[in-house]
Amino acid sequence: MSEQGSRRHGVWLTEPSAAAVEMAQLAGYDTVVLDIEHGLFDLAALDWIIPFVRAKGMDVIAKVLGPERGPIQQALDFGANAVAIPHVESVEHAARVCGYAKFPPLGDRSFAGGRTSGYRGFTDEWVARQDRGTRCYPMIEDASAFGDIDAILGLPVVDGVFVGPSDLSLRRERGAYSVSEADLEDVRHLARAARSAGKPWVLPAWSQAEQRLAVEEGAETIIAIMQYGALLSGFAGTLDALREIENDLRSR
Repeated sequence: MSEQGSRRHGVWLTEPSAAAVEMAQLAGYDTVVLDIEHGLFDLAALDWIIPFVRAKGMDVIAKVLGPERGPIQQALDFGANAVAIPHVESVEHAARVCGYAKFPPLGDRSFAGGRTSGYRGFTDEWVARQDRGTRCYPMIEDASAFGDIDAILGLPVVDGVFVGPSDLSLRRERGAYSVSEADLEDVRHLARAARSAGKPWVLPAWSQAEQRLAVEEGAETIIAIMQYGALLSGFAGTLDALREIENDLRSR
């Protein structure tokens, strides 16, 4: 994973697709978010797509199924660079669930002698490298976590935060996320808290307003496009252009 200050650009995948990863790499993206929480990834898919993305020289942020030990450890054991943990509710909750991403004595991750350890045993140096080299991002998408942001960022098991603006808008009682000024101000508040703590922050930013804020406020990783959104945009744009030709010819 890159150092803070070296911006990364990501794509968001909802289903496993080698072609999507290859096209993202060809386009110049360097990070892939796997939406395991809401997407179509089972363990067999994660077992091939995570090493496939890594073999392409890209980072994997696994947005895991939930704030539980199993999904967090599995994603890291498969070789993900980072886990984004949804539905973190408070600093106490963050301390517990983010601990599953770090080995004792820092956290409470369990050792698995598989891919990440070269299918053999491990050493204290390996543990230290894992704890340094894999990142744990609690998702800030709950009103209570938003209120605890400074304390959450102060936890040693937290390497940064992943902003979840859609759920945050709902849980801050603004209704559906609309990239309103209030929505953007919440994102800005979280960004500045992360910067003050000296830790990176990640934003899914589909609109220019979100992308501008992410650049201005120093996001380490900007997730700029969704797999399904890109397909729909391409399908719709092509059909709209064809209909424009058809309508132009009819009007002559």
